[in-house]
Amino acid sequence: MDKVKVAILFGGCSEEHDVSVKSASEIAANLDKEKYEPLYIGITKSGSWKSCEKPGAEWEQGTCYSAVLSPDKNMHGVLVRKNHEYELHHIDVAFPVLHGKSGEDGAIQGLFELSGIPYVGCDIQGSAICMDKSLAYIVAKNAGIATPEFWIVHQDERPATDAFSYPVFVKPARSGSSFGVTKVNDANELESAIETARRYDSKILIEQAVVGDEVGCAVMGNGSALTVGEVDQIRLQHGFFRIHQEAEPEKGSENAVITVPADLPVEERERIRETAKTIYKALGCKGISRVDMFIQADGRIVLNEVNTLPGFTSYSRYPRMMAAAGIPLSELIDRLIELALRG
Repeated sequence: MDKVKVAILFGGCSEEHDVSVKSASEIAANLDKEKYEPLYIGITKSGSWKSCEKPGAEWEQGTCYSAVLSPDKNMHGVLVRKNHEYELHHIDVAFPVLHGKSGEDGAIQGLFELSGIPYVGCDIQGSAICMDKSLAYIVAKNAGIATPEFWIVHQDERPATDAFSYPVFVKPARSGSSFGVTKVNDANELESAIETARRYDSKILIEQAVVGDEVGCAVMGNGSALTVGEVDQIRLQHGFFRIHQEAEPEKGSENAVITVPADLPVEERERIRETAKTIYKALGCKGISRVDMFIQADGRIVLNEVNTLPGFTSYSRYPRMMAAAGIPLSELIDRLIELALRG
């Protein structure tokens, strides 16, 4: 039986480039080589596509060749340039291990749609909606899902500092892993926080702080056939959760403790899981997403955000939640690829 040829794309131009490389390294180490034949495509921070030996911190130092995904459905593959000639590598399925802009906002998904290559994860529409936190909140609210109170600040706008009840969070509307996020405790801090967020996006979200425990749920599947992992819980000592920006995240977070399963009654965890599935379907997700929420003291569950291509690093939450539910990483990878192939 022929092996399934899977293109694993990683890196990219976003601020989450390094996290993506770590995620791809874990997937490469846990991919069933008896079943799959991988083609690793690294994308540099400047946007160059390169076929390489394997993901890793020094992947660009190894043997690399220029590569491009053909949008021609008849080619259905990747063109790799060797010795001044292009070789066509047929691809059965793509696994974009790309976080942030151009990776989970619908851009790379559009290229896969043009190419006719099945791919792991959400489609163009679901990716675009979830990437833009303000759009996700609007869609979720219309579906009856609780969200934080929020305000949108467009390019060159300056909101009145007395328009909010502090504390608030100021965020780039379309970024991930807490890059550019600031907790603002009073009006004097607002302008600086907006400028920080504008380094990452021209569209800014000002979000009322929600008092409650941070919880998350890993969701996998299409339509109503969904698998959910164990619920996790984040307890903060100070600040907010930003593990991907810490110096040594592999050794644990500097300011947070993550518990899987969450230290909550079974019936509460089940209610969170059901809410995660409702959010997943309302936002048009498919394949994979991590749904982050708050649970308040009165039991109210509030949407935080949905990550359509969550991390697969050794310290990432999504694979840990699935592992706690009895799905180890090698099986998780296998099931995600099968979902993509089934469409």
